[in-house]
Amino acid sequence: MMWQDFVFMAGSSLSVLFLAPTIRDASARVPLATSLPSMIVGGVYSMTFLTLGMTFSALGAAATCTMWSMIAALRSPESPLAGGIHQSDLLRGLQLFGADVRRWVDDLRGGDDRLQEFVVDPQSHDGFLPADD
Repeated sequence: MMWQDFVFMAGSSLSVLFLAPTIRDASARVPLATSLPSMIVGGVYSMTFLTLGMTFSALGAAATCTMWSMIAALRSPESPLAGGIHQSDLLRGLQLFGADVRRWVDDLRGGDDRLQEFVVDPQSHDGFLPADD
């Protein structure tokens, strides 16, 4: 066991402790330009430590990566999970994606073969709605 493994783990553990208040503070706003690079660096460090056989360092870096991931998801002004301005667009996109997956699965099962047509609807959010049958 290398002593350096414990030093890197201790540093990562301190990072996690210092980042915890940001997760707990609902009013905190951390730009994605800060959190995403930090998350990526933590992930790369974790994989690098793991390939060097430094298990504790890898776990510490993975914990830091996880904290930055949570900050990106919960404390970024742009994040839909944090109530960002694009939350409704994300939910609508997920609903449309789910409908497409269901339609695709039905087609694979030998369901309805007719094409789904769309018409312009100026009242809808995105301007398109499925045509009535």
